[in-house]
Amino acid sequence: MSNATFYWRHLRTPLALFAILAPLFAVSTADLAIAHALFFDESRSRWIGATSWWTNELIHRDGAWLIRTIAALALSLWAATWLAPQWRAARRPALYFFVSVVLSVGLVGLLKALTNVSCPRELAEFGGAFPYLHLFEHRPVGLGHGRCFPAAHASSGYSLLALYFMLRERSARAASIALASAVALGLTFGLAQQSRGAHFMSHDMWSAMIVWTVALSLYSFVFQACLWDSEAHPSAGTPPRWP
Repeated sequence: MSNATFYWRHLRTPLALFAILAPLFAVSTADLAIAHALFFDESRSRWIGATSWWTNELIHRDGAWLIRTIAALALSLWAATWLAPQWRAARRPALYFFVSVVLSVGLVGLLKALTNVSCPRELAEFGGAFPYLHLFEHRPVGLGHGRCFPAAHASSGYSLLALYFMLRERSARAASIALASAVALGLTFGLAQQSRGAHFMSHDMWSAMIVWTVALSLYSFVFQACLWDSEAHPSAGTPPRWP
């Protein structure tokens, strides 16, 4: 299978879902409806996770440190392969994973600084000072600069999607578990942030798509869809086949 074919096979399903949902969220008030229904306590006029230890300390603060620690461990493993020849087979996988995580989170962070979108908690709809604007709608200069799109914290959870590509050549089962775990972590991070009024559902959706595209593109074209030396692991299982 060519790298381009592999790339398209892994991109087409997420892209199709994104192509349907992204315009829907961009032109409707679905974000507002979801936020009101699930994350904003109308009776108390506050976000349900605004003062929660689970969302603020455990998931937001400690979650960020978890991803930083995992990335640092990957970089340390890559460095160690130059000192311990027996670990050489892990050099490319460790480097891929580290670069994918840093590039994914960094790109979302850059876009967050450039896109000029307010956080839900800053909107008059939820007791803030700014009016609600549809995604990509022109923002008047007088409103100041918003820094809440896409969702950076959710992207750090989704960045572990790189584990799927890191493991797929070794074990189909491990790769599938890694994929499910990364999606679950990204959702957990994203929903916690939504409960704090930091993001809308669409912000998380964009982050997930960006991270998946970065991880897939890096694996397919920079690392040529091959991270492991197959001769060093003759017993490796068949990589999982994407629908």
